[in-house]
Amino acid sequence: MTELRRIRGFTLVEMIVVIVITGIIGGIVAVFLRAPVQSYVDSARRAEMTDIADTALRRISRDLHLALPNSVRITGTCSGATTCFIEFIPTTGGGRYRDAKSSLGAGNPLEFTFADTSFDVLGTIPPGLVGGDQIVVYNLGIGGADAYEGNTGKTHVRRAISGAPVGNVISITSVNPLPFDSCVYDDSGFVAGGCRFQVVQTPVTYAYDPVAGTLTRWQGYAIQYPQPTSLPATGTPSSALLANKVTNCIFTYIPGVSQRSGLVTMYLTISDQAAGENAENVNLFAATHVNNVP
Repeated sequence: MTELRRIRGFTLVEMIVVIVITGIIGGIVAVFLRAPVQSYVDSARRAEMTDIADTALRRISRDLHLALPNSVRITGTCSGATTCFIEFIPTTGGGRYRDAKSSLGAGNPLEFTFADTSFDVLGTIPPGLVGGDQIVVYNLGIGGADAYEGNTGKTHVRRAISGAPVGNVISITSVNPLPFDSCVYDDSGFVAGGCRFQVVQTPVTYAYDPVAGTLTRWQGYAIQYPQPTSLPATGTPSSALLANKVTNCIFTYIPGVSQRSGLVTMYLTISDQAAGENAENVNLFAATHVNNVP
């Protein structure tokens, strides 16, 4: 009988006491753990939104560094809550042409007194140059010297390449002379700099849609004037989603902020509205200088 009393189990009261104590300890632990766990979740969400905004702005800045001088243009209200478009013509290469003034009849210079259809490239031919690409000489981005206006008129600065280069000679389609020579001459009449041309293909547009909350990159459409505000435009456009969860996007462009460059500023807000009471915004600002030396 003595042995049976020693091996008895828990009583109901003891079990209830253990459950109550366990609940109290669990509640205390939960209170202390909730803040670190919530902080981790918030930090992860904030890092994701920051990464979206930072990647978008870096991509736009990288593209702008290749923009044809004086080709950046913005349309739309760009107030942050309305549609906004920033467009530019990226260059795929460039070089220097043989000038007609100081070449003294040597080689095949690019003439500006008549509709020249071929010229020598000084140095290396731009890599990957094919028929269908276009050259631009001295784009000022103003009426009469605007790469968006066309490639055949008397005041147009853009010409289509008519075929693959032969040696160091580029052939172009032209019915009118190019309007402006980009060469810079010294007092003796010899070239002191310039004589530049750029190679371009199609424009690029970054479009902000406040309804969808997206920032999209468009390319592959035809160069056109005025700036398109409804994409896809003509040509064979393609698009890539650059950022979502965008609730604010502002682009500004100041041409000639310095003697040789313009300034593009970009303001982007990424929001996570699905987080409910923990919803927050990430705001990033970036500024990029663009080379405007034609």
